[in-house]
Amino acid sequence: MSYVGPDFDPPQPRRPRFRPLTVAVAALVPGALLGWLVYEAVGGTGGGDGADKATVQTSATSASGSTGPSAAGSTATDDKHPSPSATLASPTSSAPAASGSLKGKVVVIDPGHNPGNFRHTAEINRQVDIGTNRKECDTTGTSTNAGYPEAQFTLDVSHRLKALLEKQGATVKLTHDNGSPAWGPCVDGRAEIGNKAHADAAISIHADGSAVGNRGFHVILPGFVDAGGADTSKIVGPSADLGNYIAGKFVRATGSAPANYIGDGSGIVTRKDLGGLNLSTVPKVFIECGNMRDSKDAALLTSSTWRQKAAQGISDGIVSFLHAS
Repeated sequence: MSYVGPDFDPPQPRRPRFRPLTVAVAALVPGALLGWLVYEAVGGTGGGDGADKATVQTSATSASGSTGPSAAGSTATDDKHPSPSATLASPTSSAPAASGSLKGKVVVIDPGHNPGNFRHTAEINRQVDIGTNRKECDTTGTSTNAGYPEAQFTLDVSHRLKALLEKQGATVKLTHDNGSPAWGPCVDGRAEIGNKAHADAAISIHADGSAVGNRGFHVILPGFVDAGGADTSKIVGPSADLGNYIAGKFVRATGSAPANYIGDGSGIVTRKDLGGLNLSTVPKVFIECGNMRDSKDAALLTSSTWRQKAAQGISDGIVSFLHAS
């Protein structure tokens, strides 16, 4: 998610506060520290260890938007020069597996942005209601300095994540895939897809577009919003649990450290300016997997091996959340 577009508000001064969750602060420290040590030692490519569930330290700062186009399959190996012509499709779902620990569970994956958005500037610039105010329908997302689009990254990780969850028996729906629709959906429509599916968990996949030197991942939780068409009162708690499980498992699977530029080192940020969260009626979070504008993070994000680790970490977090729910 780039630091421009409908889902960004400039960071505001924060007064960090801890909210009680399942795991104490002590659970995050060893996991995040070990993940950080591995991250620094091997340039972020190692598989560090970490807590199963990160501790939430909320802050009303902004995270950023992301893109989500990925060309064809989740197994592409030509990561340095991916095709920019990737397209997205209408919401797609999988048939429930015959067996598995997640049989009967529904997960909605929202690949951030759409590879075709840049061709439809008028459409994506249309204002939509996100509860607290009005914002653009969507953005094009960011990219690495070499031109690897966020939208391609997010769709690739989403395909990998979908496959992992289906192996566990879950029914998985994507908000868009394989070029349909040709742009969008708008942020309010993305939330509605999860709502109509009665998802047990929903996640929006992104990558950030911050300054060089800003590294690491962060998970974005919905804040309490009760305005316009938005009411997050019933999902704030479970979404926080979902986000903390994902953060802890992401550290373990990827070796990546929590972002060093947002979230006070917790890997957790709370926002009230994202329509995809404000309008959700099911547990939902965003994840910014890394900073595409930093060369070290970009090297990870463009690696198919690392993207598989990222998908595994997100999957592990979702599975832990659903088992605990």
